[in-house]
Amino acid sequence: MQPVLDWRAHPLSASVVAWHLLSLDAPTVAALWTWFLARANHLRLPGTAVVAVFVAVWMLYAADRLLDSRAAATGLASMRELEARHLFHRMHQWRFLVGMALAAFALAALVPRLPPPAVRLYLVLAAMLAAYFVAIHARPAGGQRLPKELAVGVFFSAAAFIPTVAAVPSLRAPLLPVAVLFAVLCSLNCLFIHAWEHPRPTAWPTHPATGALLRRLTGTASATVAAGLALAAAGDGRPRLVPLACALAAALLLALHGQRGRMAPTTLRAAADLCLLTPVLLLPLLHP
Repeated sequence: MQPVLDWRAHPLSASVVAWHLLSLDAPTVAALWTWFLARANHLRLPGTAVVAVFVAVWMLYAADRLLDSRAAATGLASMRELEARHLFHRMHQWRFLVGMALAAFALAALVPRLPPPAVRLYLVLAAMLAAYFVAIHARPAGGQRLPKELAVGVFFSAAAFIPTVAAVPSLRAPLLPVAVLFAVLCSLNCLFIHAWEHPRPTAWPTHPATGALLRRLTGTASATVAAGLALAAAGDGRPRLVPLACALAAALLLALHGQRGRMAPTTLRAAADLCLLTPVLLLPLLHP
């Protein structure tokens, strides 16, 4: 079993790995893209909307990792499935539970301040997420994994796009190709991580769709880069920055994949989420 804090051998990456182990990586990505999508489409979201996304995603990811670690501890899943992030949550489970309780209170205070159309869409998404959580964590030990990596992409993209399309419903159709592209990017992030953590896929039960994509991972990532650049070239003005950011992120994941043998496992996992922060690189192009 790998050490929980393998970043001690890599002091320069300590902050990034701590960001990952504390489950702050996914909510940072979600909040950034939520804000970026709105600004690229000439919208100014209230700060409460971005904070609510951050808090909600943090709770979901912390809960998912706690449930994964608990399943292994109780024999419902294999201990081999635990990575550093799961072990860290298991070691500090009471701290995370307290943090999640406080986050729930904060989210309850934020939701009434969100626009009603966005709240309605988020309630639908929450119901689907609840069903997904039950399906993912109720599987028997050694059972075939559900296509978790694919589902994460869909849910993540929906959560990021809801504030924008709720504010301007006419953007739903024009933004659909970009939403699909972003969903593919988020799934690629998860698929690359799965490939790095499980280098011998035949030893792990996977969903057929997940297995098919894992066998074509670099090709799918290259196609994502090409699709993002094509959508950016076909777009106009600031909205084209969104597919461009997707293309840049997919290219960074490909580059990271080529360096996977030179990085500690947890550092590599944290770096994968850093690749999704490409909107930061495009901030100078977001004119007032």
